[in-house]
Amino acid sequence: MNRTKILLGLIPVLVAGLAVTSYASATPSADFHEVEGEVFDDWEICRTTACGEDGFYQLTETTFRPVIAYESLGEEAAVAYSLGEQIAAQYPDKIQRAEAVFRFVRDRVRYTPDIDQFNYEEFAQNADELATTIDQDGVGYGDCEDSAVLLAVMYQGAGYRSAIAVGSGHTAALVYLPDYEKATAVFELKGEPGWVWAEATGKNNPLGWVPKELTGVKLGAYEIGEEEIASPEPSTAPSTAVTPKTGGASSSVPIPFFGVIGFIWLMSLFRRRRRVHYRR
Repeated sequence: MNRTKILLGLIPVLVAGLAVTSYASATPSADFHEVEGEVFDDWEICRTTACGEDGFYQLTETTFRPVIAYESLGEEAAVAYSLGEQIAAQYPDKIQRAEAVFRFVRDRVRYTPDIDQFNYEEFAQNADELATTIDQDGVGYGDCEDSAVLLAVMYQGAGYRSAIAVGSGHTAALVYLPDYEKATAVFELKGEPGWVWAEATGKNNPLGWVPKELTGVKLGAYEIGEEEIASPEPSTAPSTAVTPKTGGASSSVPIPFFGVIGFIWLMSLFRRRRRVHYRR
């Protein structure tokens, strides 16, 4: 099977793809508090937007950090991380284990738009919240960022390096698995190839399958680990746009923000696509 090698990096346009500007009213859980229509958790991370320094992905015009993943790693590791450890104990083979982690999330998380589940246009769950529901009920409900965060954390527990990737209106997990031959595309992160796309939002998706609409576009990715939930000092370096590698030399050049027209266009694109999940 031919595989495409794709480079990953941060680009300003990602902010537009995941931004949400209006929310329906709802009564938050006792574990959350609402401030001016936005819902915050105990770590003061906003669950109803991906954008800004307190957003669950901390998306800005120049940076991206999936802070919500750190609510389930390190000293905060609990159910989701433990599920990864349990699968690691059952599958000593690294390829079989990676596929088992993927199948667990794919088969047990039923794609459900946030508006249907929480009455908010956007509401991100952390990995332990979704894992606890699965542990108790055998099935959980969530959208693309919920599955991506759960996968990334479980892969950490299972002994892998993992990352979270974002594009216009979509997000998924990446797992470092350089020997995996079944992937339809190979991703390169910070000059390191071997990252495999984990797209768990469709019931028939295998590990390594990438939606065609994402193989020729600019994406952003952030490798997760044991970081503090508190945001580090913001970076002053510009984001870098990267293009898919098609056989020649890859290009990597700084670009400015795409401007108001591009922002509005991507916002409308995201709104049209947010209820669609990917299936093979």
